[in-house]
Amino acid sequence: MQHDTSPARPAARPVPDSVVVVGAGLAGAQTVAALRAHGFDGRLTLLGAEGVPPYDRPPLSKELLTRPEPVWLSDDIGVDVASLADDLRLAEPATALASTPDAVVVTTASGGELRADAVVLAVGAEAVKPTGWDDAVVLHTADDAARLRAALRPGLRLVVVGAGWVGAEVAGVAAGAGADVTVVEAASAPLERQLGAGVGAHLAGWYADAGVRLLTGAPVAEVRDDVVRLADGRSLAADLVLAAVGARPASAWLAGSVPLDARGTVPAGPDGAVPGHPRVWAVGDVASRAHPVFGTVPGGHWSAALHDPDVTARAMLGLEPGPGHAPYVFSRQLGHDLALLGLPGTGPVAWRGEPGGPGPWAAFYLDGDERGEHGTGAADGVATVRAVLLVDSPREVGAVRRLMNRGEPLRLDLERATDPATRLRDAVADPAR
Repeated sequence: MQHDTSPARPAARPVPDSVVVVGAGLAGAQTVAALRAHGFDGRLTLLGAEGVPPYDRPPLSKELLTRPEPVWLSDDIGVDVASLADDLRLAEPATALASTPDAVVVTTASGGELRADAVVLAVGAEAVKPTGWDDAVVLHTADDAARLRAALRPGLRLVVVGAGWVGAEVAGVAAGAGADVTVVEAASAPLERQLGAGVGAHLAGWYADAGVRLLTGAPVAEVRDDVVRLADGRSLAADLVLAAVGARPASAWLAGSVPLDARGTVPAGPDGAVPGHPRVWAVGDVASRAHPVFGTVPGGHWSAALHDPDVTARAMLGLEPGPGHAPYVFSRQLGHDLALLGLPGTGPVAWRGEPGGPGPWAAFYLDGDERGEHGTGAADGVATVRAVLLVDSPREVGAVRRLMNRGEPLRLDLERATDPATRLRDAVADPAR
């Protein structure tokens, strides 16, 4: 392995000789790989909870029926943790953390203690299952996917609670396999929490096109193994119920050890350093990291698990920081491809193409009170864009990612940006592209 030769910078935190990485998902594997790539030759321990090597989670729902085995990271991106870690414990999750100015001590499920110079929290998230929904299944792990795959069959009455990323992806896959699928969503539109009601409403028609019934504005009152009862009194017969109502950081075991916000994420700096705990770092779903353009970026973005570990490894070793990245989420659902880049705010939205139409389209989430009608914006027709949603536009994703990753706000000439005949990179209102 070639080691990083970047120049060192004065370390604000002690450079460790031993590191424990807690979590053997994408973020944990990338952390181990980045530390070694940047020259760390000390003792490296990796703790996992599922008992299997690291794998990629997005295919679990997107390719539920076409990939019967997990997408192992050793095959997918060439990260073999067995050759990188000195101590690999894939079935020994952490249960407690004690942090002092001199060391960190991680207690594991076996009752043992691991003492190290630093710990990287990469514990990811876990699916939410509301109290009383014991008869519902969830989809977050490879084992969850195997159980759901085995249950799906033509004619199966599947009720999916939640029209978010996972709910929509599974609904489309299941309907395509001949299941009788109903999706119930408490909000007024699919992906309302992630995209906003105005944008999410344009996705509603996709469900019927894919042979899926969609009920919005339909809070669930009760879930049993054979029925879902809605708050308005309706009952939906079910052979299987999938709870797809979100995920939370797997951080309950950290309560009282490090700060946690209301959602359960660990607030951290842009490099993953946890304030007040000089030997603790956080990456991936469990970290809520400061960003120079987007402010506080909550965990849960696939791109964070992929890219944040490199930034953190550099900081841990006292190296100059590498390039940052904007939040990025992708989805393949109900016959459509979505890519969300950046962090949507509460400002207005400008459209490129016909939203909800048969062709590619895009939504630009504008900053503040800048107007979002076609051809308008700030006084000069230029607006700051906090996020871009690309629909069925795979060729645009790379260019938009590069624009969003520059480390400065993206400003677009809206008249050009909303014209589908204009390349988005040609609509940038400043010369630094």
